[in-house]
Amino acid sequence: MPPNRKILILTAGFGEGHNTAARNVRAAIETVGQGNAQAQVLDLFEICYGRLNDLTRKAYLAAINRTPAVWQKIYQMLDTTTLLEATLFSLSRMRRLLARIIDEQKPDAIVSTYPVYSFLLERIRPGETKNYVHTTVVTDSITINSAWHRAPSDYFLVPNEETARVMKAARVPEQRMKVFGFPVTPRFATPEAVRPAPSDETGRRVLFMINFGGREAPNLLRRLLEIRNIDVTVTVGRDAALHTRIAETARRANRKVEIFGWTDRMPELLMSHHLLISKAGGATVQETTAAKTPMIISQVVPGQEEGNARLLTENACGRVAESHEEIAATVEEAFADGGRLWRKWHANITRLSRPSAALDIAKFVLDTTEK
Repeated sequence: MPPNRKILILTAGFGEGHNTAARNVRAAIETVGQGNAQAQVLDLFEICYGRLNDLTRKAYLAAINRTPAVWQKIYQMLDTTTLLEATLFSLSRMRRLLARIIDEQKPDAIVSTYPVYSFLLERIRPGETKNYVHTTVVTDSITINSAWHRAPSDYFLVPNEETARVMKAARVPEQRMKVFGFPVTPRFATPEAVRPAPSDETGRRVLFMINFGGREAPNLLRRLLEIRNIDVTVTVGRDAALHTRIAETARRANRKVEIFGWTDRMPELLMSHHLLISKAGGATVQETTAAKTPMIISQVVPGQEEGNARLLTENACGRVAESHEEIAATVEEAFADGGRLWRKWHANITRLSRPSAALDIAKFVLDTTEK
C-alpha cells in the first residue's frame, strides 16, 4: 500500500445511520491501513451552518417521529422530483468549503455516507479530471431514495443483495456496485462468547432499546414484565427522567431490570441478548443483524425505515409489532415450544449477518487508491 493515504469521509447528522457508518469506516481504515492511512470524518452541514443545522436536524427528527405522514410526503418528493438539485444553491457555502478542503488536503479517496455530497462534488469544477476516488456508502436498505444515485459516484457500496437489486433496477451500473454490508463497528467481527439458545437454564434475554416514544416506554415495560421467565435490559440514552421512570416501573413490578443510560457497550449488549425490541432505524437494524439477534420492530418511519423493516421481515428474522399487546405476544411466541420461532429467526439472521463489513469496506477503499 502506498504510504500516507488520505481518506476524507463526509457525513451528516440527519439520522444516526450516516454518522455511525462514517465513524466505523474511519476506525476500520485506521485498522486496515496499519499506519499508512489517515481518515478524517467531517460533517460539513454542522461546520457551515451551525445553529441553523441544529434547528434543521431537530425539525427532521421531529417530523419522522411525530408527524411521519408529513415526512413521507417530503421523502417522496425528494425521491420522485429534482427538488434537491433545485435547492443546491442554498448550500453554496458548503460547496466552496468542500472545494477548498479538496484543494488543500488532496485526498486520495472521498467516502460519503450522505447523498447530498455527491451532488456537491459533481458541481466542483465540472468536467475536470478529479484526483480522488469517490465512494458512496448507502446506509438504507431496499427502499432507496433516488437521491442516493442520481448524482454520480465511482462506486456505490450497498448493505445487502436486496438493495443491490433495487439499485440495479434503477439503472445503477452493476459494475459500480459492491455488496459489503453496512459498516457496523469492527467489534462485531471479534470472536464473541457463544450465546446459548434461550431456555429455562440459560435464560431468555430481551433488550428493549428506547430511542423514541419515552412516554409509552414504561407502559410497554410494565407489560413485558408480566411475562414470566424473561430477563429484560433497557437502554434509555441520556434521558435521566426516563431512567427514573423505568426504574420505578421495575420496582413496582418487583422485577429486576438492568438499565443503561448512554453506553458504548451496545455491541456486547446486542450479542448477549436473544431479542431486540426497538424502532427500525438503519443503524439499529444493521447492528442487530451483525449481532445475529432477531428483532421485534416497534415502530417504522415511512420512507427509509420501511426497507429496514422489510429486510428483517422478508427474511424471517423478526416481526413488526407496534402495539404493546402485539409486542408482548410476539416475545412469548418467540420463546414458546423450546424457542422454536426464535431458533428459526436466529438461523435466518445469521445468514444475513456481515459483521466484518467495515473492515471489508476499508480494504476496498484503500485498494482503489492504488490504481
